[in-house]
Amino acid sequence: MNHLAHAWLSGDHPALRIGSLLGDFWRGAPDPGWPEGVAAGVRLHRRIDGFTDAHPAVAAARTLFEPPFRRYAGILLDIWFDHRLAATFEACTGRSLRAFADEIYATLADAPDGLPAPFRLFAARAARFDVLAGYAERERLEAVFMHLSERLSRANPVAHALPLLESLERPLERAFECLWVDLAEMRPAGHGLRGRE
Repeated sequence: MNHLAHAWLSGDHPALRIGSLLGDFWRGAPDPGWPEGVAAGVRLHRRIDGFTDAHPAVAAARTLFEPPFRRYAGILLDIWFDHRLAATFEACTGRSLRAFADEIYATLADAPDGLPAPFRLFAARAARFDVLAGYAERERLEAVFMHLSERLSRANPVAHALPLLESLERPLERAFECLWVDLAEMRPAGHGLRGRE
């Protein structure tokens, strides 16, 4: 799952939300100088990624990708599933996508100092380019895939993935629905933190 799903699945506590979004920009153990909620969010992000990668519906969906896309199936599914979530956000969550995205942008604007530079850049760009709500617009996915293709270290077909994903729309929709039912149970109740924040 990608940014939108991680933001939702982190629950309602601002520090957990920040940490869950930070998870894509940090490798290794959480920095001991971070607030506990941020560190807990990074750990939650990793649990969600591990659960998603091992889910039978996702494993089956990966087999639908032929070379040269198969190597990138996990990345493509993460983005496509965020598109499916955005397109059906109210049905999946009971919340307005617009209101939720604005809430997350406000949380990112208040992120504590000392977080990694790539995350700070993401936080600054998220609201400016309406990254979270933008996943609902299929025409914006092409730009997402182009940007991702440029960031990868070797030559790749990712920039041209949208037609393939559209051709697989029905089976991928079913895979997303199966996955989401199980992922939604991982969302913390209340603020999702114990002890100090």
